[in-house]
Amino acid sequence: MANLGITMGDPSGVGPEIICKALATLPPDQRSQCRVIGHPEFLARANKLTGSGLAFGETLGAVPVTPVETPELASIQDGTETAGGGHAAYGYVVKAVDLALKGEIDVIVTAPLNKSALHMAGHKYDGHTELLQHLSNASASYMLLASETLKVIHVSTHVSLADAIARTRQQRVLDTIRIGRDHLRRLGIAEPRIVCSGLNPHCGEGGLFGRQDLDEIKPAIEAARAEGIDAHGPLPGDTVFYRASQGEFDLVVANYHDQGHIPVKLIAFHTAVNVSLGLPIQRCSVDHGTAFDIAWTGKADHTNMLSALAYARRMAATAKLAA
Repeated sequence: MANLGITMGDPSGVGPEIICKALATLPPDQRSQCRVIGHPEFLARANKLTGSGLAFGETLGAVPVTPVETPELASIQDGTETAGGGHAAYGYVVKAVDLALKGEIDVIVTAPLNKSALHMAGHKYDGHTELLQHLSNASASYMLLASETLKVIHVSTHVSLADAIARTRQQRVLDTIRIGRDHLRRLGIAEPRIVCSGLNPHCGEGGLFGRQDLDEIKPAIEAARAEGIDAHGPLPGDTVFYRASQGEFDLVVANYHDQGHIPVKLIAFHTAVNVSLGLPIQRCSVDHGTAFDIAWTGKADHTNMLSALAYARRMAATAKLAA
């Protein structure tokens, strides 16, 4: 049975609401596989606000909760960036990683945190992926966005475009191809068809618009193919995502954040799942932010949380089969 740990995210945002709404929608057997990691007070408020009718605790039929102390509780304000909210979200992730490393949960599912609030609290990470990498002592991490029609893994994520170009190097591209292939194999695709997007317009047009496609991306693809990976490209970014969405490829390697995020969110804004790879633990997440503008109004849509929980169950099940 899968054992999922759901971090509550920034308490000022929509995390508590979408967790309650999603859990209330699940059948009892799936709900029993979930443990919420956060502060009971916010869960109780969200439960009442959304009319979810959940019971929290360790009794039969209740949703298990791992409470985490929130030292700056009084400073947290609904729908507002605060250091208290950032510190609380950080604490929930720390606890979840500890439980995952101990084997007490199989997959972490994260509700959204706010990067500015995280920084206000003194935790200088660019997002969940980088924080999880640090907490799990991983040497590298990778972000994959998954939907039914398009899956994309990124060579770089939360960096400037100039830094992203600088990070498009043969070894990183090759490592990204490998980690994406391994993930899809665990999900049951025996020989994933992987394609790399070009970095420059028209893949550099033979070097006229830049040489990264020729000097960095193409050699990485050739090295992957030499290892037996079904790798292709580079193909121009203005067509490769369409071709993958039509079933020609199982995974696209995007070179930077927006190159990969824009097509996935255009196709599957409400259902795409954010997956962290390269870590000693498993984690996936909703692919949206804290939505402070609608937080604690009861309007938050829990569709994406349901998608994340479904993907997490799949990850947990395949991990047990591999073991």
